[in-house]
Amino acid sequence: MDSANSIYAATRDPCGGRWLCPLPLLDAMTRHTPFAALCFLLLGLTAACSSAAQQRQTGGPAPEFPPRSAAEWINSAPITLASLRGNVVLLDFWTFECWNCYRSFPWLNALEARFRDRGLKVVGVHTPEFAREKVIASIREKVREFKISYPVMVDNDHAYWNALGNQYWPAFYLIDREGKLRALYVGETHAGDAQARDIEAAVEKLLSP
Repeated sequence: MDSANSIYAATRDPCGGRWLCPLPLLDAMTRHTPFAALCFLLLGLTAACSSAAQQRQTGGPAPEFPPRSAAEWINSAPITLASLRGNVVLLDFWTFECWNCYRSFPWLNALEARFRDRGLKVVGVHTPEFAREKVIASIREKVREFKISYPVMVDNDHAYWNALGNQYWPAFYLIDREGKLRALYVGETHAGDAQARDIEAAVEKLLSP
């Protein structure tokens, strides 16, 4: 991650989905010390909000995918969540212009390849933030660009986003073999970082006999 964007990744607000600090961290600390302090305060509030959201949005059955046409599925014919029962499922909510989403794809692609043969199914859910992100041809181009091979559902009407009460890009929902939501993880994720290790350990546990 380049230094100019590091403060943005650190202070993304998962409660509202907007950037909190529009300045690089070094500049904020050297020339805008009160502003930097506010950013760190908001970062703490963000973590608390994320933790509460994880508790609120997990534990029950995952909602079924809404009906979609063949054109609204990429890398797959239309599928249902029920058809994936017996597998561990990881949902990835992303959107076209989210750099935090893009930066998570290398780790997610590697995770999918690592656990694919053991019963992990990754499903991308592309839910747009802006109208310009609804163009399916552009979504397909990004899928090719980032070498995404797993199914991606186009959620242009936010039906599945709303069904889960989601608020975040990226957001990773882990579903067990019985179709129950087991965990929610929020934010940019890289191989080897704490969140990646947590997700991999949770997947490993759910895949174990």
